Amino acid sequence: MCFTLIGGMDRLKQDYISAARARGHELKCISRNERNFPDKIGSADALIVFTNKISHEAKRKAMQVAKSRGIPIRLVHSCGVSTLRECLD
Repeated sequence: MCFTLIGGMDRLKQDYISAARARGHELKCISRNERNFPDKIGSADALIVFTNKISHEAKRKAMQVAKSRGIPIRLVHSCGVSTLRECLD
């Protein structure tokens, strides 16, 4: 499966990707609200949003994209690698 992670800490990006790869998943990380944000989400199988490290606007955009494309979304307040592992299982 291909997941898109929105939010999180930049310094943990490689750890997030390694944790997903260890479980046989592909992970794309978007750490902040960027230009062409909906296009960067791409065609993910599911979205994971770490709500404590992302702006309200980015969260709102992620919710809109997920709803319009029929992508499941999981909102999580914590942003640790162990939290990501729980979401991937």
